[in-house]
Amino acid sequence: MNHYPKSILNLIRSISKLPGIGEKTAERLALHLLREPKSESDLLSRSILEMKERVRLCKLCFALSDDELCGICSNPSRDRNAICVVEQPADMVAIEKSGAFKGLYHILQGVLSPIDGIGPDGIRIRDLLTRVAKGSINEVVMATGTSVEGEATAGYIADQLGRFPVKVTRIASGVPMGGDLKFIDQVTLKRAMEKRHDF
Repeated sequence: MNHYPKSILNLIRSISKLPGIGEKTAERLALHLLREPKSESDLLSRSILEMKERVRLCKLCFALSDDELCGICSNPSRDRNAICVVEQPADMVAIEKSGAFKGLYHILQGVLSPIDGIGPDGIRIRDLLTRVAKGSINEVVMATGTSVEGEATAGYIADQLGRFPVKVTRIASGVPMGGDLKFIDQVTLKRAMEKRHDF
């Protein structure tokens, strides 16, 4: 790799620090950028800088936003009586892409993890409780992951919400559409059997 000029080596090292990017991919991307017109590199540089300068957390749901309120929280057509609780912004994006939920979100920015020293004050549970305490929320949909931490977080929040007149639901989990049962893990199959419903 030392046969490249120092400027290219620096770029390769920087790109390879990105998640999922190994040295070979970083090398390929650096050489691609070298071949592109300078205007494309300038656009990429400006986009990165603009993102770093502008992006913040929505003051209501804690999604990524360029403004005080994200596009979902500022959209008057959303159902303001339902909140879907997720772990991270990417989880909200996944649900939005499905088109299955038309309410608002609350992004915890993590999960409870005592081993890592993350307790209730380490994520945005208090902010959720404050939103629900205002009284306009009818349903809170728990859409945290099915990991031990995700389940513990959902259970803890559901327990805390017990003091409010709000319906608390949990997204279903189990066998995915098109899934072949012989390839499904035992925990997922057990959950699917426990959550079965009328046909």
